[in-house]
Amino acid sequence: MSCVMSVLALVARSGLWFGGGLILLSAILIGIDVFLRKVFVISIGGGDELAGYALAIGTAWALAATLLDRAHIRIDSLYMLLPGSIRIVLDLAGLVLLVGFFALVFWHGLGVLEQSWTSNSRSQSALETPLIVPQAIWLLGLALFILVGVALCIAALARLARGDRAGMAELIGTRSAADEVAEEVRAMERRR
Repeated sequence: MSCVMSVLALVARSGLWFGGGLILLSAILIGIDVFLRKVFVISIGGGDELAGYALAIGTAWALAATLLDRAHIRIDSLYMLLPGSIRIVLDLAGLVLLVGFFALVFWHGLGVLEQSWTSNSRSQSALETPLIVPQAIWLLGLALFILVGVALCIAALARLARGDRAGMAELIGTRSAADEVAEEVRAMERRR
C-alpha cells in the first residue's frame, strides 16, 4: 500500500504544480490585459474566461495534494479535547464525507461533460472554447482527488486494523499546532 500511496503522492504533487502554474499564468495574462487596457486602450479578450477555467482546474488538481498534506481547513476547537477513539471516528467520517461530496460533484460533472459533448457546447465569448476541454481537465483533477481519498481511507483503515492509532492519525487526523511548528522548523532547516 505504501508503494501505491507514494505514486499517488507524486501524481498529486505534480497536479499541485500544474494547478498552481495555471493560476500563475492566468494572473500574468490578466496583468498584461490590464496593462494593455490602461496604456494602449486595447484588450486581449478572453482573459477572464481563461482565468475562470484556470481557477477551477487549478483548485481541482490541488485538492489531492492538500488532502495528503492534511492541509484542508477544519474547525477543531473541540477536536483536541475529545478522547482518541472519538477523534478516530470523526477523522474517518470527515474523510468519507469529504470524498463522498466530491464524488457527487464528479458524478454530476460527468453529466455536464456528456451534455457538452452531445451538444458540442462552446463558451459564449469571442474565444468560443469547446467546453468539453476545460470540463474534462477539471474532472480529471477531481478523479485524482477521489482516488487519493479512497486510497487514504483504505490505508487509514489498514493502520487502524493493525492497532496503529497514531499512524492513522498521522495519515488523516488534524495536524496540531505542534505538528505545524515542527514542519516549519524542518522546512527552515532544509533551506539552510
